[in-house]
Amino acid sequence: MTGILDRLRQRKLVQWTLAYLAFAFALLQGVDIIAQRFAWPESIERLLILVLALGFCVALVLSWYHGERGAQKVSGTELTILAVLLAIGGGLLWQVRPGATGGPTAPVSADASAAKDPPAVPAPDKSIAVLPFENLSDDKANAYFATGMQDEILTRLAGIHDLKVISRTSTEQYASHPPNLRIVAEQLGVATVLEGSVQKAAGKVRINLQLIDAHSDSHLWAQNYDRDLKDVFAVQSDVAAQVADALKAQLLPAETERIASVPTRNVQAHDLYLQALSLFQQLQTSSANDPAAVGKQATLLYQQAIAADPQFALAYAQLSYLQSYLHWYNVDSRPVVVALADSAARQALALRPGLPEGHLALGYVHYWGHRDYAAALAEFAIARAGMPNSAEVIAAIAYVHRRQGLSTRGIPELRQAEVLDPRDSTIPREIANSYTALRLYPEADAAFARSLAIFPGDIEAQEQRATTRMMTGDLASAQRMADAIPKDSDPQGSVSLLRFKLAMVARDPNAALAAIQSAPQWLMTRWEHSVVPLSLLRAQALAMKGNAAGARAAFVEAQAELQRSMDNPGATTDALGYLGLAYAGLGDKNKALQSANSAATQMSMTRDPIVGAFQLERLARVEAQVGDASNAIVHLQQLMQAVGGETVSIATLRIDPAWDALRGDPRFQALLRKYQGTVATDPTAGAAHG
Repeated sequence: MTGILDRLRQRKLVQWTLAYLAFAFALLQGVDIIAQRFAWPESIERLLILVLALGFCVALVLSWYHGERGAQKVSGTELTILAVLLAIGGGLLWQVRPGATGGPTAPVSADASAAKDPPAVPAPDKSIAVLPFENLSDDKANAYFATGMQDEILTRLAGIHDLKVISRTSTEQYASHPPNLRIVAEQLGVATVLEGSVQKAAGKVRINLQLIDAHSDSHLWAQNYDRDLKDVFAVQSDVAAQVADALKAQLLPAETERIASVPTRNVQAHDLYLQALSLFQQLQTSSANDPAAVGKQATLLYQQAIAADPQFALAYAQLSYLQSYLHWYNVDSRPVVVALADSAARQALALRPGLPEGHLALGYVHYWGHRDYAAALAEFAIARAGMPNSAEVIAAIAYVHRRQGLSTRGIPELRQAEVLDPRDSTIPREIANSYTALRLYPEADAAFARSLAIFPGDIEAQEQRATTRMMTGDLASAQRMADAIPKDSDPQGSVSLLRFKLAMVARDPNAALAAIQSAPQWLMTRWEHSVVPLSLLRAQALAMKGNAAGARAAFVEAQAELQRSMDNPGATTDALGYLGLAYAGLGDKNKALQSANSAATQMSMTRDPIVGAFQLERLARVEAQVGDASNAIVHLQQLMQAVGGETVSIATLRIDPAWDALRGDPRFQALLRKYQGTVATDPTAGAAHG
């Protein structure tokens, strides 16, 4: 052994190792900086790591053979050491190679993929979760007030950069006083928990609060407040300051000012605001049975709060946010709603120029109202500076990056949001959607599984996971997932639409017709938030069945309904795209191409890679159906080059009857061969239609 150590020193193996590691570290740091600036795909950095890992083994071999001048022979012991080093390098390469952990070409299991949680990280000392406050009021209808108190105290704490504060979406899933705080804290990733109760009666409010060290179950701070309702903001400010002091958090001057700020001194305005906020939260959690009615009621309450206090900037900001939400999710797609949202956001900032919620609202106007992504990011950046612990703001930035075709950049941002909102099933679901766009279907499936582990009843995650399975060609698994969704769960017909699509891809028109038998007249698409007329779906299924007369009558009905829907300017683009399919079904080639081309032009992939991909795919379907094979194949090529894994995949191109007319074309076959086993490699690609 002593001889081996002497020869290691002679060959300067340690020096070679240190020099190589220093070089590799510097190279990776430089490439990482460049990759962030130019939004390079993660695959480039992964490949470089693999090359450097293999190069390390090569460097050891070279140093061993040539480190000592003239020493070219090695002993049997030395050969054994070299073999072990190469085996370790090979094992490393095997473990991190693409596909070893379910990479792009790995098959998706027919059963639910196991979703492993990330390894536990010790919670920082300056971390806190504000649990739901218990409502002790005699009038249980005052529950919104207790929720509002929790939310407003949490918001003030979340504005402190030196704290880690868990979002309300995650904390609301727990009881006010859970029996095992340590488990709750571990699940939320925090060291401390704030518990409380609220009692409101006759213009008075009693608030009892206690800050608890979750590990030792000891009280760090506790306080009881008996105040008039008009003094409730002073209570919120004091709580935030006391908690920050107990956790030894450093406050910036702007943070101290925000904690002490009073959004309104009008008790009635504040109460109306909290009622509206409670309704808005129902919309955001999809718990509202009638979104249009709830949205209208919340709008009225915000407007009443503003009427009671015209200086209530926060109410203006939340009203704007609500209006943008209603427009984006097709609850109210009228253009005037965007104008109202814009006006309210600007009024909020006119009253309080530094209001983070005002900048967040204006960002959503740019994003959801105008698809002006640069302007949206500028506003979200300001909002993030004022709300450093807001998972919502971080996620909003990620969603904009995804709309810009930068899914690989948005995924790390969503993971940051996940740390601050670990029990919100929406975030892993949206991570899954980003993976789907990149055609990383196994990774998407695992993220969907993680989302459903948090909230098994998430219908949207169930639908989108089944769709992702369909994109891999695993129709049996997708069908099982669709069948597992309860029969009485069909928000805006989206589940019926999923089952219809699965049946059509499986070439079963009878099952397709059965799937939409009880569907509403207009069905919502999950991915693009458009609505498609039931008559168009029925026409497509009847055409596949060979019922020409029935199909024609249904296509005529669909054409009439779509043309009427164009009276709403906000629905024009989607209507044109679906009109293209209706005209194609009626055999009117010119009108079909004109309508579908208009839709793809109005919503191009350069404007919105997600919705634009659907419009381009719809255009390709029309072209294939009316015999324009050349353009159809060109557009499919563009879709496969771009981030559009929720529209077409190699599997669906092979099995979807929509592409039957292209199957004998050598160019189509060449397309299939070219993209077999590939994923999107250029996430910035956003080819406009030709």
